[in-house]
Amino acid sequence: MSEGFTVIVPARLASTRLPNKPLADIGGLPMIVRVAQRAALSQAREVVVASDAPEVLAACQAHGVRALLTRADHASGSDRLAEACEQLGLDGSDLVVNVQGDEPLIAPAMIDACAALLRERADCVMSTVAHTLEDAAEFANPNVVKLVTDARGTALYFSRAPIPCWRDGAGPRPGSALRHVGLYAYQAGFLRRFPGLAASPLEQIESLEQLRVLWHGERIAVHISAERPGPGVDTPEDLARVRALVAAGA
Repeated sequence: MSEGFTVIVPARLASTRLPNKPLADIGGLPMIVRVAQRAALSQAREVVVASDAPEVLAACQAHGVRALLTRADHASGSDRLAEACEQLGLDGSDLVVNVQGDEPLIAPAMIDACAALLRERADCVMSTVAHTLEDAAEFANPNVVKLVTDARGTALYFSRAPIPCWRDGAGPRPGSALRHVGLYAYQAGFLRRFPGLAASPLEQIESLEQLRVLWHGERIAVHISAERPGPGVDTPEDLARVRALVAAGA
């Protein structure tokens, strides 16, 4: 693999719970700009926003953030990233890190760790991040994605269901459950192949596109983070929380 990595931040305006989410003001800056600025504090050689909305491109350009206009018909963020890789002319061995556009408090060190793990794991086409989950309510919440790994830290399965199921106790067994963090590193060559892979039944049942990767026999390495990520923004309540944290100096 070539040295360094590129961060791509997919962003679309359509959001049922928070319309125009990428442009939401957080401390005087659009959220998408804050995400890109946080990602730029990592060891990435470049940070690029990929969006189907000219308004997002204009907001990025106004603040010195590079942005690409992508098609509006992509089924997933990974498909949008694949087009961005083509536009950027990335080599098949280049590393790409997908930072979600609604993570304005993403830890730069977490981005670096995700990329470094994939560089170490030549047997994997992707890497991602998880942290220990102790809270029983989160464990039961279908909006919180859980995962299990093998002895080497390779993903076995991702689910909205509470896994692994502790047969002899309620809630998660202490130290056994992992919460998935939606941060991914890819080999650019695999990312270009991803849109051509048939969607899997498991992906459709769980509504988790990473299950397509496992369904087709590819491996995903998992970095277990000692810290939780900062809160993401999915709802107006989330936005208010993040605005307060930024105002307090987060």
